[in-house]
Amino acid sequence: MIEALLRLMDKPEAFGEVYNIGTDQEVSIMELAQKVVAATGSTSEIELVPYSDVYPEGFEDMARRLPSVEKLQAAIDFRPMRTLDEIIADIVTEKRAALDLEAS
Repeated sequence: MIEALLRLMDKPEAFGEVYNIGTDQEVSIMELAQKVVAATGSTSEIELVPYSDVYPEGFEDMARRLPSVEKLQAAIDFRPMRTLDEIIADIVTEKRAALDLEAS
C-alpha cells in the first residue's frame, strides 16, 4: 500500500482521483469472518446480525462488490501482490505479539 501511495503522489494527474489500492479479490463478509476464525484458530461462532439492526432505516449498501485495480495499474503500473490470506496472517501475528508484550 505504501508503494502505491508513493507512486500516486508522484503523479499530479492522480490528485483528486480515487483508486483501489487493496485487492481485486472478491470476498463476502461471511468468507472474511471464516478466514479470520480459521487463521486465529478461534472457536468463536460467527453471529449473523440482521441488516436492519446494523444500518439505519433507508440506508442502502451494495449487496456485492467487485473490486478492481485496473485504474491503479493503468496509472502507476502497480498491482497489489499480497493475498488476503497473507494479510490476515500478518495481522494475527502482529496482534498476538502485542498481546504477548502486554502479558509480560
